[in-house]
Amino acid sequence: MSGTTEKDQKTEQPTPKKLSDSAREGDVLMSRELATALMMLAAAGWIVAAGGWFVQSAGDLVRRGLTLTASDVADFAPAEALMRNGTEILLPLASLFALALGAAVAGPALLGSFGWRGKALHFKGNRMNPLTGLKRMFGLQGATELGKALAKVLLLGTIGYWLVDRNLPAIMTMASTDLLAAVGLAGQAIGHAMLVLAGGLVVIALIDVPVQWRQRNKRLMMSKQEIKEEMRQSDGAPELKQAQRQRAHDILSGSARKAVSDATVVLTNPTHFSVALRYRPGVDAAPVVVARGRGDVALSIRELARGANVPLLEYPQLTRAIYFTARAGRVIPEELFVAVATVLAFVFQLERMVAEGAAPPVIDVPPTHRFDPEGRRQA
Repeated sequence: MSGTTEKDQKTEQPTPKKLSDSAREGDVLMSRELATALMMLAAAGWIVAAGGWFVQSAGDLVRRGLTLTASDVADFAPAEALMRNGTEILLPLASLFALALGAAVAGPALLGSFGWRGKALHFKGNRMNPLTGLKRMFGLQGATELGKALAKVLLLGTIGYWLVDRNLPAIMTMASTDLLAAVGLAGQAIGHAMLVLAGGLVVIALIDVPVQWRQRNKRLMMSKQEIKEEMRQSDGAPELKQAQRQRAHDILSGSARKAVSDATVVLTNPTHFSVALRYRPGVDAAPVVVARGRGDVALSIRELARGANVPLLEYPQLTRAIYFTARAGRVIPEELFVAVATVLAFVFQLERMVAEGAAPPVIDVPPTHRFDPEGRRQA
């Protein structure tokens, strides 16, 4: 009983597949505090950089709207006036919209959660379960959200009190100054206040992001049994691999199995055909076909080659050419010597080539030895 409990305990870190599957389902790393901080920074930056532009555009719009001349009556063109005045006021608003959109996109992008996930919008019955809601409210998640709310109130309240206390003398003198000057001072004070408050939200976000990551990581923790099941699904169950090996032994005779294990290279196409070639310098006058097959036999040859650590290379055209023009135990056709020699030269230096990151060489099969999968010569 204790063994079963230990096996089911979620003590292992989530695998990349688990993380990608959860992201596809909509369970991604998110932080509302980071999104709020970025939006506040965007709004504060816009007020500081473009607030005066917006106020001036709005003032000009009101001034022109309240001014009526004889030409306006004689040449009445409401569409033109609306276009001219509307464009002027829409430009600063468009810049605000662009900043807000950039901030909305930057939040998920910074957390690596950017992208569309349709499954997140699907109906899930557990979201309507009252017990699940109560668990969120009074569990660890609820306590975390309560702590963040209290921290925001305390931090932002302190910052707000400091701002008011610092700017109180200037606020008291606004009533005695010119209206335009007062509006400018008020806009500047609001912009600076929003920047400082956004800085406080950034501090909270920097604390919230690691907390959210830890909670998501804990939620996605896996048991050892789950990891084994995932490995079985991705790599194939050991029982299935054993069955494949047994099938390979049953299909090929003992001599063929021995020939494949002694092969220099196995060429594939990539699933229909397999050809095993042997070339021993000083012993074989030319490369010899030691085994060939299609369908299940081809799969068996490949399985045996993997078990014997024989290199497997995918050359569809060359594989078909050898399969349809040579028999097992015979040397390859003379027309294919150059192509096969190029492949063998690569195989004999395989370790060095792999270490250098070299790709298998490109070979050319003579037109007279080009076949389709049905054995018909290709024009």
